[in-house]
Amino acid sequence: MERGSGREGWHERRRATRYRVNLRARWEGSRAARDATVTDLSEYGCFVLTDDLVEKRETVRLEIQLPRAGRITLWGTVVYQAEEIGFALNFERFADEADRRKLEWLLRIAAHRSEKQ
Repeated sequence: MERGSGREGWHERRRATRYRVNLRARWEGSRAARDATVTDLSEYGCFVLTDDLVEKRETVRLEIQLPRAGRITLWGTVVYQAEEIGFALNFERFADEADRRKLEWLLRIAAHRSEKQ
């Protein structure tokens, strides 16, 4: 699916449904490490609301805090950067298979919540 965003040359290509979330996170890139908030989430990526001290195509380590306890650790590539707002991350790999399963669990909860609204 491609949809114009009104920004010259930028098109959204999504392979999976994204869900609105509000999850505490911490990211680490080549130039900085910051606390952040993940504001939308899918099987393949997320948007990270934070100071945008990243560059497009940079690899970033992201830790997402789970609502009750624990966290998901993964690495991804910055695919979009919104100056002073944040960045979109395409997931590349997880710390381990348990983290991938945690993401699947989190997405099931988000899907259930969006159906109720």
